Amino acid sequence: MRKVIYAINTTLDGYCDHTKFNPDEEVFMYYTQLMRDTGTLLYGRKTYQLMVPYWPDMAKNPSAEPNIALDFARTFEAVGEIVVFSQSLDRAEGEKVKIVRTGITNEILKLKEEQGKNILVHAGVSFPAQLAALGLIDEYRIVVCPIVLGEGRRLFEGINLQEKLQLKLEDSTVFKSGAVALRYLKK
Repeated sequence: MRKVIYAINTTLDGYCDHTKFNPDEEVFMYYTQLMRDTGTLLYGRKTYQLMVPYWPDMAKNPSAEPNIALDFARTFEAVGEIVVFSQSLDRAEGEKVKIVRTGITNEILKLKEEQGKNILVHAGVSFPAQLAALGLIDEYRIVVCPIVLGEGRRLFEGINLQEKLQLKLEDSTVFKSGAVALRYLKK
Protein backbone atom coordinates (compact mmCIF):
# COMPACT_ATOMS: atom_id res chain seq x y z
CA MET A 1 0.00 0.00 0.00
CA ARG A 2 1.31 3.43 -0.94
CA LYS A 3 1.59 6.14 1.70
CA VAL A 4 0.17 9.65 1.47
CA ILE A 5 2.89 12.08 2.57
CA TYR A 6 2.26 15.76 3.28
CA ALA A 7 5.33 17.96 2.95
CA ILE A 8 5.62 21.69 3.61
CA ASN A 9 7.96 24.44 4.79
CA THR A 10 6.97 26.50 7.78
CA THR A 11 8.54 29.28 9.81
CA LEU A 12 9.23 29.12 13.53
CA ASP A 13 5.96 30.99 14.11
CA GLY A 14 3.98 28.53 11.97
CA TYR A 15 3.52 30.46 8.73
CA CYS A 16 3.63 28.62 5.39
CA ASP A 17 3.51 31.41 2.82
CA HIS A 18 6.15 30.44 0.25
CA THR A 19 6.08 33.94 -1.24
CA LYS A 20 7.54 35.37 1.98
CA PHE A 21 10.64 33.14 2.29
CA ASN A 22 12.68 30.76 0.17
CA PRO A 23 14.24 27.47 1.23
CA ASP A 24 18.02 27.15 1.07
CA GLU A 25 19.84 24.76 -1.24
CA GLU A 26 19.91 21.87 1.26
CA VAL A 27 16.15 22.13 1.80
CA PHE A 28 15.62 22.24 -1.96
CA MET A 29 17.70 19.05 -2.27
CA TYR A 30 15.61 17.44 0.49
CA TYR A 31 12.40 18.13 -1.45
CA THR A 32 13.96 16.98 -4.72
CA GLN A 33 14.77 13.62 -3.15
CA LEU A 34 11.26 13.39 -1.71
CA MET A 35 9.88 14.11 -5.18
CA ARG A 36 12.06 11.31 -6.65
CA ASP A 37 10.26 8.86 -4.35
CA THR A 38 6.85 10.09 -5.54
CA GLY A 39 4.59 8.44 -8.11
CA THR A 40 1.53 10.68 -7.67
CA LEU A 41 1.15 14.32 -6.63
CA LEU A 42 -2.07 15.53 -4.98
CA TYR A 43 -3.07 19.18 -5.07
CA GLY A 44 -5.97 21.46 -4.42
CA ARG A 45 -6.66 23.99 -7.17
CA LYS A 46 -4.68 26.91 -5.73
CA THR A 47 -1.46 25.01 -5.14
CA TYR A 48 -1.76 23.21 -8.47
CA GLN A 49 -2.01 26.55 -10.27
CA LEU A 50 1.09 27.79 -8.42
CA MET A 51 3.08 24.68 -9.34
CA VAL A 52 1.88 24.21 -12.93
CA PRO A 53 2.96 25.55 -15.39
CA TYR A 54 5.84 27.12 -13.39
CA TRP A 55 7.91 23.96 -12.72
CA PRO A 56 7.15 22.15 -16.00
CA ASP A 57 8.07 25.31 -17.96
CA MET A 58 11.35 25.60 -16.05
CA ALA A 59 12.11 21.91 -16.70
CA LYS A 60 11.63 22.39 -20.46
CA ASN A 61 13.71 25.56 -20.76
CA PRO A 62 16.65 24.60 -23.02
CA SER A 63 18.72 27.63 -21.98
CA ALA A 64 18.33 27.11 -18.23
CA GLU A 65 21.58 26.96 -16.27
CA PRO A 66 21.92 23.72 -14.26
CA ASN A 67 21.12 24.43 -10.62
CA ILE A 68 19.13 22.98 -7.73
CA ALA A 69 15.85 24.61 -8.86
CA LEU A 70 16.23 23.13 -12.35
CA ASP A 71 16.94 19.71 -10.83
CA PHE A 72 13.75 20.03 -8.76
CA ALA A 73 11.79 21.14 -11.83
CA ARG A 74 12.95 18.14 -13.85
CA THR A 75 12.18 15.80 -10.97
CA PHE A 76 8.73 17.38 -10.62
CA GLU A 77 8.13 16.91 -14.34
CA ALA A 78 9.13 13.23 -14.11
CA VAL A 79 6.41 12.36 -11.56
CA GLY A 80 3.95 10.02 -13.26
CA GLU A 81 0.59 11.48 -12.24
CA ILE A 82 -0.93 14.66 -10.81
CA VAL A 83 -4.40 14.55 -9.25
CA VAL A 84 -6.10 17.90 -8.63
CA PHE A 85 -9.10 18.05 -6.32
CA SER A 86 -11.23 20.98 -7.43
CA GLN A 87 -14.81 21.84 -8.20
CA SER A 88 -13.91 25.04 -10.03
CA LEU A 89 -10.94 24.13 -12.24
CA ASP A 90 -12.16 23.96 -15.85
CA ARG A 91 -9.20 22.15 -17.36
CA ALA A 92 -5.73 20.97 -16.48
CA GLU A 93 -2.47 21.22 -18.38
CA GLY A 94 -0.89 18.02 -19.61
CA GLU A 95 -1.91 14.42 -20.16
CA LYS A 96 -0.83 13.20 -16.75
CA VAL A 97 -3.16 15.55 -14.84
CA LYS A 98 -6.53 14.30 -13.61
CA ILE A 99 -9.20 16.54 -12.05
CA VAL A 100 -11.38 15.01 -9.32
CA ARG A 101 -14.46 17.01 -8.34
CA THR A 102 -16.03 14.83 -5.62
CA GLY A 103 -15.24 11.77 -3.52
CA ILE A 104 -11.89 12.79 -2.02
CA THR A 105 -11.79 9.87 0.41
CA ASN A 106 -12.67 7.18 -2.13
CA GLU A 107 -10.25 8.55 -4.71
CA ILE A 108 -7.33 8.68 -2.28
CA LEU A 109 -8.05 5.23 -0.86
CA LYS A 110 -8.10 3.89 -4.43
CA LEU A 111 -4.76 5.61 -5.18
CA LYS A 112 -3.22 4.15 -2.02
CA GLU A 113 -4.14 0.63 -3.17
CA GLU A 114 -2.28 1.02 -6.47
CA GLN A 115 1.27 -0.26 -6.88
CA GLY A 116 4.12 2.20 -7.18
CA LYS A 117 5.88 5.03 -5.44
CA ASN A 118 4.36 7.13 -2.66
CA ILE A 119 1.70 9.82 -3.01
CA LEU A 120 2.82 13.35 -2.14
CA VAL A 121 0.77 16.36 -1.09
CA HIS A 122 3.43 18.99 -1.64
CA ALA A 123 2.64 22.34 -0.03
CA GLY A 124 -0.70 24.04 0.45
CA VAL A 125 -2.72 24.63 3.60
CA SER A 126 -6.46 24.25 2.96
CA PHE A 127 -6.48 21.01 0.96
CA PRO A 128 -3.97 19.23 3.26
CA ALA A 129 -6.05 20.34 6.28
CA GLN A 130 -9.06 18.59 4.69
CA LEU A 131 -6.99 15.43 4.15
CA ALA A 132 -5.69 15.51 7.73
CA ALA A 133 -9.22 15.94 9.08
CA LEU A 134 -10.30 12.90 7.05
CA GLY A 135 -7.38 10.86 8.39
CA LEU A 136 -5.93 10.32 4.90
CA ILE A 137 -2.34 11.49 5.54
CA ASP A 138 0.05 8.75 6.70
CA GLU A 139 3.21 10.80 7.08
CA TYR A 140 3.98 14.47 7.70
CA ARG A 141 7.26 16.02 6.51
CA ILE A 142 7.49 19.50 7.98
CA VAL A 143 10.60 21.60 7.42
CA VAL A 144 10.83 24.33 10.05
CA CYS A 145 12.91 27.25 8.76
CA PRO A 146 14.68 29.55 11.23
CA ILE A 147 12.60 32.58 10.30
CA VAL A 148 9.86 34.51 12.12
CA LEU A 149 7.40 36.20 9.73
CA GLY A 150 4.54 37.35 11.92
CA GLU A 151 2.03 37.09 9.06
CA GLY A 152 0.67 34.82 6.35
CA ARG A 153 -1.17 31.49 6.13
CA ARG A 154 -0.60 29.22 9.12
CA LEU A 155 0.08 25.52 9.05
CA PHE A 156 -3.22 23.63 9.41
CA GLU A 157 -5.19 26.87 9.37
CA GLY A 158 -8.90 26.10 9.38
CA ILE A 159 -8.51 22.40 10.20
CA ASN A 160 -11.66 20.83 11.61
CA LEU A 161 -10.74 17.61 13.43
CA GLN A 162 -13.26 15.10 14.74
CA GLU A 163 -10.62 13.91 17.22
CA LYS A 164 -7.08 14.86 18.13
CA LEU A 165 -4.47 13.85 15.54
CA GLN A 166 -1.76 11.76 17.22
CA LEU A 167 1.65 11.73 15.52
CA LYS A 168 4.93 10.03 16.31
CA LEU A 169 8.26 11.68 15.49
CA GLU A 170 10.06 9.15 13.29
CA ASP A 171 13.20 11.15 12.57
CA SER A 172 14.64 14.62 12.08
CA THR A 173 17.38 16.21 10.01
CA VAL A 174 19.13 19.46 10.88
CA PHE A 175 20.45 21.47 7.92
CA LYS A 176 23.45 23.84 7.99
CA SER A 177 21.08 26.80 7.74
CA GLY A 178 19.37 25.80 10.99
CA ALA A 179 16.26 24.50 9.22
CA VAL A 180 14.99 21.22 10.67
CA ALA A 181 13.16 18.54 8.67
CA LEU A 182 10.73 16.67 10.91
CA ARG A 183 9.18 13.38 9.84
CA TYR A 184 6.04 12.34 11.71
CA LEU A 185 3.99 9.19 11.23
CA LYS A 186 0.31 8.91 12.07
CA LYS A 187 -0.17 6.70 15.14
